[in-house]
Amino acid sequence: MSSSQSWVMHTAGYLGIKPGPRLTEPLRCDAFPARGVAKKPSEKRKNKGLRRAPAHLTSRIMLLIIFLISVLSVLGPEGQSPSTTLRPPVTEESGQCSAACESRQQSKLLRLHSIRSQILSALRLERAPNLTRDAARQLVPRAPPLLELLSRYERQNGSTGEDYEEAEEREEASTETIITMATEPQSVSQTNSVPRCCLFSLSPKILPDNIVKAQLWIHLRLGKEATSVFMQISRLQPPFYSNPRPKILSLKIDADAHTNPWQSVDMKQLLQAWLKQPESNFGIEIKAFDSQGKDLAVTSAESGEEGLQPFLEVKITEVPKRSRRESGLDCNERSSESRCCRYPLTVDFEDFGWDWIIAPKRYKANYCSGECEQVHLQKLPHTHLVNKANPRGTAGPCCTPTKMSPINMLYFNHREQIIYGKIPSMVVDLCGCS
Repeated sequence: MSSSQSWVMHTAGYLGIKPGPRLTEPLRCDAFPARGVAKKPSEKRKNKGLRRAPAHLTSRIMLLIIFLISVLSVLGPEGQSPSTTLRPPVTEESGQCSAACESRQQSKLLRLHSIRSQILSALRLERAPNLTRDAARQLVPRAPPLLELLSRYERQNGSTGEDYEEAEEREEASTETIITMATEPQSVSQTNSVPRCCLFSLSPKILPDNIVKAQLWIHLRLGKEATSVFMQISRLQPPFYSNPRPKILSLKIDADAHTNPWQSVDMKQLLQAWLKQPESNFGIEIKAFDSQGKDLAVTSAESGEEGLQPFLEVKITEVPKRSRRESGLDCNERSSESRCCRYPLTVDFEDFGWDWIIAPKRYKANYCSGECEQVHLQKLPHTHLVNKANPRGTAGPCCTPTKMSPINMLYFNHREQIIYGKIPSMVVDLCGCS
């Protein structure tokens, strides 16, 4: 007999109940007739000589039943003691994962799946473009600004998470490169000829006073033979203008087989004028002819010239404003914090098999995980009132992102065209209960 069983027998003896023989047959439901059901005459005769059990004995039996149920629920199967069934929580340092760790792992997997779907949806892609790494490298234009961006992203990939966080806290001026691809202009003057290119939608980050450099990059169809290229760039005007288009610049390029087909033109003054008077931005016209009058400028995505359209490279500088940090917890994977917290997560697109993304190859996305108590106020005031009126109709507040920021991305679409765009809500900046 185990120690737990002897303890139960001792307690039963204390209650004044002698243990009877072990039941060999299961109890039947008809052994206890329901109230209001009349007994048969034969049953009355059989039970005529039986006495009702004393009240104190009945109460002791009920106490024993309740006591035994409580003991068995604690002891578990085979009469084991609580000390043998309960195990201390394991930690991540021992190579195992606790309940909080498993919850974070699940939140991390859900976040990665959400990022995949969010990127495809934001770029309006039903599926990821089927592009191998070698093919992507061959299609990337060898334009200097793109090569500089790629090398910059590679340097960022080699930095650690601590370096990334330290860079975020710096207060000195930082420089950002914004690349805007050309689109076809609309509603412009058609006095001389059909305009060749180019309208640029300027980012709201670009201001007249924070432009460090602005260059227009044009790809020329150069052959192996030496030739002179006459390039002219003019401002497009609204339809009701009949005056000649004002020229921005005219230049002559002596090209040969060693000349870089990518040529750049300074556009800083024109950009500042557009920013001060946005209504004057109707785009520009690009012309580039050789001595025989052959058009050499690539201004649209013709067959075999994908990724060679003109683009605008703008470098801006800004001093981050150090504001008071919003309330929210930041944790790491070794943290024992159980409340809602922001955890670091680096997304590597190569792990997705997404070679169609040129840059960045990876970025710091972060994710939220942790517990939320009902006492926390929800993000919306009426949410707390609804939960209070109907507590069973809601699962309570959840740990979710409350502040997010976008990322810039350079990628190939299904037509193998290079597109530079911004994807919103890709970085978790703050987590909270909502």
